[in-house]
Parts: sequence; structure tokens; C-alpha cells
Amino acid sequence: MKYISTRGYDRKYSGAEAIIEGLAPDGGLFVPESIPALSAEEILEMKNLQFYEISAKVLAKYLTDFTEEELLSYTKQAYSEEKWGEDPVPLVQLNQYNDREYILELWHGPTCAFKDVALQLLPHLMTASVNKVGLDKKICILTATSGDTGKAALEGFKDLPGTEIIVFYPTGGVSEAQKMQMVTTGGSNTHVVAVNGCFDDAQTGVKRTFANKELEDKLAAAGIMLSSANSINWGRLAPQIAYYVYSYVELLRKEKIEMGEEINIVVPTGNFGNILAAWFAKQMGIPVHRLICASNRNKVLCDFFSTGTYDRNREFYKTTSPSMDILISSNLERLLYEITGDVKVVTEWMSELSKDGKYTVDPKTLKTLQRNFVGGFADETGVFKTILEVYDRTDNVIDTHTAVGFNIYNRYHQRSGDECKTVFASTASPFKFAPSVMDAIRGTGYSTGRSIETVISELSEESGLEIPQSIAELKNKEIRHKDVIEKDQVEDKVLSILLG
Repeated sequence: MKYISTRGYDRKYSGAEAIIEGLAPDGGLFVPESIPALSAEEILEMKNLQFYEISAKVLAKYLTDFTEEELLSYTKQAYSEEKWGEDPVPLVQLNQYNDREYILELWHGPTCAFKDVALQLLPHLMTASVNKVGLDKKICILTATSGDTGKAALEGFKDLPGTEIIVFYPTGGVSEAQKMQMVTTGGSNTHVVAVNGCFDDAQTGVKRTFANKELEDKLAAAGIMLSSANSINWGRLAPQIAYYVYSYVELLRKEKIEMGEEINIVVPTGNFGNILAAWFAKQMGIPVHRLICASNRNKVLCDFFSTGTYDRNREFYKTTSPSMDILISSNLERLLYEITGDVKVVTEWMSELSKDGKYTVDPKTLKTLQRNFVGGFADETGVFKTILEVYDRTDNVIDTHTAVGFNIYNRYHQRSGDECKTVFASTASPFKFAPSVMDAIRGTGYSTGRSIETVISELSEESGLEIPQSIAELKNKEIRHKDVIEKDQVEDKVLSILLG
């Protein structure tokens, strides 16, 4: 399997090369030349496999320069019981009397967020890729985060030989727990920097750094190259496909569906990577009826699926679901390429987005998008009502991001009458957003004046859930990363960290 750029760069890359590079030289994103298929027989055979084995089989379809045995050794290490517990990504029926709703809990890893699924594996893939291509350089993982990617990447690459990792996050744009997880990170190769601005400012600075040829040459002279841990890196996105395949296999295993029966998948999304992974699973052969794209008040994706116009020229909101506070959804470029197959038109749209902040797709493309995706958004009031409603109805406590998904799905279900079995991607532990969750359950303003430790403890008592160790130990950790920069200083900061 070779990889090509969404913007038509004339070279093809191996899987290992695509993982190392992160971003194509022309600014495009790497996509596989073709999407591999999973037969019904292969899917049924997976009923006898554990998650790490299913993950290796899915990845083997895409990363053909790796053997399945190699991938199996990486997934077994990445998803070990020590890090994840007995079941890394449990699929839970929400209510025994409702055979339609299932929640895919993706937050049982080291940092309590779905990003762990890919970012516990990516360091294994990155290290192996470096060896495969015979690269004799230090790899610097450079990433922007809206809250969860940062800590998950730091945890995955911390003290990994031959690497440095620099994470930029928006000041005031992440939850207190997310911030504390990042700024207390240990390791000799970790760097965490706050950016005065929103996530898009941090992400733009990172993209600008990758595109800076002069900076690239300076780093190359010092034996350093940049790569990414954001979902713009195919090595980050591909592992996410596996858990959607796994969710379907689990429904088969639990005899909740028959082979070939379609399901819905609900994904709260900002950068569009997580739901794009679900789309790839569908293209591989997983029977999916609707992909429900759930947005918060920063509803640029919701409006896009409704009108065909992507317009980031709008007010930016800081919400209680900060990992979705994004106005530039980078992975949408991959979907547009896959649907149109036209590098020229995709490049034009991306150029318009960069220049004017918006673009409009043609009617045929919009029709194809609307056949596959349902878009919707929820405001803060809707999110809080949904957390309480799900808790009252099912005894399950969900975080603010997962609640966005439930809110949009509930309205879709009422409107459409669609009775397909539905999988909700639960993207974070409720303890990462404890004040908002407790405000939803006990009443707006409940957490005001209470310490974060008190609120987390009360959430544990209320829900009966054990506080994750990585959250419980935050109060005793030293703050190690204190740098704050302006949004136009990202490139200079990278040089300063790497070259002194």
C-alpha cells in the first residue's frame, strides 16, 4: 500500500514514510492509494479475537510494509492490561431494556481520553518506521492540542529514545484537568507551551512551522526532523479505524445484530479525525447506515453538512466541551479527496479556506456527503440537559463531549424514526470535566467555589465510578511547564527549544 497527497504531490510514500513525514511536502494530507476491504468472512472470524488482535489485522490492511506479526507485537504492548485494564475499549449496552443504544468507552487508557488508543500505539509505529527507512535523525513530534491529544501524545512519547515532543495548547481553552495533566508531565524530552489564543491559532502556528522551509533546513543541519501526533498523521488516524471495526464485531459477538445489519455511529468531533476513522471503517465493509457528526456551538461542520459551505469566519466559543472548540477541521480535506478524487478541486478549496476562510463544494459532492453524514449541534444548555437525562435514564455518567453526541442523536432519532442499533463514541472520562458534569447533575453553579479535588471526589460518590489514577494523582504533581507565547511565536519557540 502506497500513500499519496490529497493535493497531488507527485511522489508516492510507503506507510512508514507517511508516518514519519506526518504531512505531505505540498501541505496535503496522506491518504492510501486505495481503501482495503474487509470481507464478511474476515469480520465474522474476528469474533474470536481480542481488541489488540483485531487492531493488528485492520492495520495490516493499510501498513503493508509492516508484517502482521510486527503489528501484533506493537498492539499487544500498546493495549496491555497494565495500561488499560482487562477490556481496553468496552462496548456497553446503556440500558438492559433498550436494545438500540451502546456506548463505546474509549477512555480507559493512561490519560482518560480516546486519543490514547492511537497515541499509545503511534510511538511503536514511529520507532519501527524510522528503523525501516534507515533514518538517522532525531524526530521531533510537534503537535497542537485542544485538550486531549497533547497529554496522550506526551504520555506516549515521554522519554522515548531519539525523540523530542513539543505540545502547544490554547490558554483558557482546555479544562483544568486537561491543563494539569499536560503541565505536570515529566520526561527529559517533553515540552508544553501555552499559546495566547484558541486551538485554531495553535494549530495554524504548527502547520506554518511544518511549511517553513528555512526552519526545516536549520533543523536538518542539526540532525532533526519534524513529525506530527495530530490526526493529520496517518499513523494517528489508522488505529482509530480499528475500534469501529471492533464495535461491530462486539455487537455480532453479543448477538445484538446479524452479519450485514447496518448500525449508526455517533461521534462528537472537532478536527474530524475520529468520525473520519468511522467513515474509513464503513468504506472497508463495516455496514454503517448513518454517521452522526456532533458539534458544539462551534458548529462549522454542522453548517457545512447542511449547506455545503465551510465557513470559519464566525465567532469562536469556548465551551464545556473544549476538545471540540475548533473552526478548522483539518481531516475534512481527506474526506473531500476520497469523495471527489480530484486533487485540483481539493487544492482550490483548501486555498480558498486559507485565503478567504471559506469554500463551497459542488452539489454532487454535497449530496454524497449528506447520504453518509448527519450533522447537528448542541449548546451548553442542551449538553447539561443531556448529561442529566442520560444519567436519569441509564445510570451512566457521560462527559460533556459524549453528551454532545447523545443530544444530536436524540433529536435525529425523534425526527427520523431510525431504529438501527447505534454506537456512541464516548471520547473522555467524565472526571476530566468534573465541574461541568456535576453542574449538570446537581444544578448550574454547583461546582463554583469548590476545589477541583472536591468536585472530582463528589462525582465519584455520585456515580459510583472509581477516580482514574492519572486524575487522582494530579494534585500532588509539580507544575513543570510554564511557558506562554503569543500565537505568532510558535515557529521561534520550536527553534528555541530544539536549537537553543
